[in-house]
Amino acid sequence: MLLGNIVTELDLTERHLLVLKKVIEGAPIGILKLAEVTGMQNHKVRYSLRVLEQANLIKPSAQGAVPGDAVPKFLEDFELELKKINEKVSRIREIEASIPK
Repeated sequence: MLLGNIVTELDLTERHLLVLKKVIEGAPIGILKLAEVTGMQNHKVRYSLRVLEQANLIKPSAQGAVPGDAVPKFLEDFELELKKINEKVSRIREIEASIPK
């Protein structure tokens, strides 16, 4: 399906953001606790932590994940990035509305 990949990416992004939020709120926090507070399976939490670590949004510690150095910049840029996405969605809606039915 044409939009399937986009939906999958949005689902992953939502999951990663939820894990990041819980790390920021409860740091240090481990995988088991994150799975409990998010309702996600351990392997999904582990994957999100790996993605967040690669983006420097979290750092591992002996007690669990803690916010990373890139969090302030990420949060600063987040609204601008969402605005860009919304503008693209608006253009896609305009194209779809112009297609003869």
